[in-house]
Parts: sequence; structure tokens; C-alpha cells
Amino acid sequence: QVQLVESGGGLVQPGGSLRLSCAASGNIFSINAMGWYRQAPGKQRELVATISRAGYTNYKDSVKGRFTISRDDAKKTVYLQMISLKPEDTAVYSCNMVVKSLEYWGQGTQVTVSS
Repeated sequence: QVQLVESGGGLVQPGGSLRLSCAASGNIFSINAMGWYRQAPGKQRELVATISRAGYTNYKDSVKGRFTISRDDAKKTVYLQMISLKPEDTAVYSCNMVVKSLEYWGQGTQVTVSS
């Protein structure tokens, strides 16, 4: 059984920064792709950033240059460093990992950008 636990969300002022973490536990030999998604109230979930096992990254256009995804396979953890946060970044952020072709999701962590 694979479980993902996120941390690092919270309330931040516009222009501020946050770092999200998502750690996996369970019987995991290796993790393929890792990613972060978000869902704002009344909107569909959207991809924020992904990182492949080889380290290739992909970002939603509106976060390019502000968000950075990274991974530490030894710790089975994926990170999302967010800077220059905007009110429109407010959402529940969830991590996603692919293990042996199966997708796993974290429970989500709230990020609120407001003055």
C-alpha cells in the first residue's frame, strides 16, 4: 500500500513564498513520474507541474518562472517551491506519483494567497 502525505501549505500574502512537500511511504522500489495538481473552488483540477524519473519537468504556463518542482528519490519525496505567489494561485494542492503504472494521490494541502 502506497500513501502520500503533503505538507507546507498555508496562508501567505501576495508576493510571498511557500514550499510544499509530499512524501511517499509503503512498499516502493521506484517511483516514475511525480507531479503537483491544484483545484480552486468551483474549478476543475489542473496540472501545475510534473517531473519525470529522469528529471524532465513540465509546468503550467501561468506558473513558469515562479514555481519549481524537484524530487528526492532517496526520500521518496517531491517538492514544489513557489515564489511570487498570486491570489489566483489559491487552491488545494495535491501531489501525484506513479508507481508501477498505478497512480497515487495525496490528501491535498490548502494554499491561500491573500492580503
